[in-house]
Amino acid sequence: MIESKRPIILCADDYALSPGVSRAVCALLAAGRLSAASVMTASRLWPEHAAWLKPFAESADIGLHFALTDLVPLGPMPRLAPTRRFPALGRTLVAALARRIEPDEVRDELERQIDAFTAAMGRLPAFVDGHQHVHQLPVVRDVVIDVVCRRLPDAYLRICDEPASAILRRGVAPLRAMTISLLGRRLRRLARRHGIAANRRFAGVHDFSGRDPFPALCRRFLADSPAGFLVMCHPGTGEAGRSTDPIAAHRVREFEYLSSGEFVDDLAHAGCSLARFSQACGRETSSAAD
Repeated sequence: MIESKRPIILCADDYALSPGVSRAVCALLAAGRLSAASVMTASRLWPEHAAWLKPFAESADIGLHFALTDLVPLGPMPRLAPTRRFPALGRTLVAALARRIEPDEVRDELERQIDAFTAAMGRLPAFVDGHQHVHQLPVVRDVVIDVVCRRLPDAYLRICDEPASAILRRGVAPLRAMTISLLGRRLRRLARRHGIAANRRFAGVHDFSGRDPFPALCRRFLADSPAGFLVMCHPGTGEAGRSTDPIAAHRVREFEYLSSGEFVDDLAHAGCSLARFSQACGRETSSAAD
């Protein structure tokens, strides 16, 4: 008897950050090596790169990678971005934890980024997550819940909550993964309260140091992957923008592995298959990570 494979979501982040990232994501989607992609509509490249992505809108989940760091906001944000550029993650994190972020500012910018997605793709995003996980921060997460309920009733949220036991067992950047997971726990409770669908588990956090080869990291992510699991990745080609992107070299390594037969073998060995959210999770609302 052949054991059925566990459906998991493999999502590439940062689409439209650079030509190299967008081309890598499109190549992997065309090869069936991804089941979701998360796009940065705050990027100046988005209107052009959206056209490259449209052919895959029926075969993969295309969602919004909500940005509040590094890029340029699509409209005025005098408190968070007085210089007309988002701050680095550290400053955004401090402002959120101190609740010095203005909810109306965040709401207006999220609406603008959704509008930019819809204008270019002719449809609403299938899901919402955050660049550097900003959608899970205090204040921001409440705004995200409100906007998703009001504007995106069929969308799901990417939630980065996973059990501490799974993080420690995996042993990949445990402190970083634990911090991101703790931020996600509150978002999961809010999503469940409002009936918003979400992935059941999450992986993909590491330190981009290159100390461990990415294939080895990915095998560890896949080894602990129940159905409804979402793994994030960050592929890119040599055009990824090495002068401005601190993880450009790592993106190339991810792309090479995900393009390879080795990845296909590792996926099969782990007993997993790539699937869209509807196949991996159905329309179940968020539940506590098991």
